[in-house]
Amino acid sequence: MRTSPFWSLIFWAGLWELAGRMGWIDLIPPLSATWIAILELFERQTFWDALELTARTFLIGLGLAIAVGIPIGILMGLSRRADKLLSVWVNLFLSAPLTAVVPALMPLLGIGEATVIATVFLFSVWVVIIDSQAGVAHVSTSLVEMGRVFGCTRRRIVFEIVVPAALPEIITGIRLAVIRAVKGVIVGQIIIALIGFGGLFDTFLSMFLMERFWALIIILFAMSFTLIGLIELIERRIAFYAGTR
Repeated sequence: MRTSPFWSLIFWAGLWELAGRMGWIDLIPPLSATWIAILELFERQTFWDALELTARTFLIGLGLAIAVGIPIGILMGLSRRADKLLSVWVNLFLSAPLTAVVPALMPLLGIGEATVIATVFLFSVWVVIIDSQAGVAHVSTSLVEMGRVFGCTRRRIVFEIVVPAALPEIITGIRLAVIRAVKGVIVGQIIIALIGFGGLFDTFLSMFLMERFWALIIILFAMSFTLIGLIELIERRIAFYAGTR
């Protein structure tokens, strides 16, 4: 018997409300109080200022990761020499505990938006490179041979055959990069520079305003799920490339 996600949400919401009402855990307020705190946050200018700053650093860092990661991934997929040269470093940074590495950026970039942008970039660029490389590497050789038969130049084969055929993996890499970028922007704002949402999280915790703390988490999750859902929609739109490939 399959359980509807709606009833699952109702169950966990009820459990949250019960735990908050019973006072089992001091750090968890009732869910109803958290929803009221969400409405209160929307009325505060400090929230909108933090949202603007967080969104700006997130989008700039993610945009740089996509702009840098896709070309490098395509290059690694096309060239064995580039793959051997770069894959070690890409896999190293992909598996490295970046949270411990990020504070080293402060002496170079200072405490501010630049450091947070660099943190978002470091968290997200590697998965874009890996998936872009995998997409190019798995393009059928018959498509490339077809292009050569029709007299296509190497440039046209890359941009009109290889890249479109690799789009499913590239979009998957962007979707995963969004998830890692969300982690990066919060880590950067909390650990390095207490600005944006990171500053609000620190304020709410230090003043033990747990309703607002959990309200901000719910808002952040909702925005992340919405953004990922939009990318998944694009991913499904171009899924026919995988069949063609």
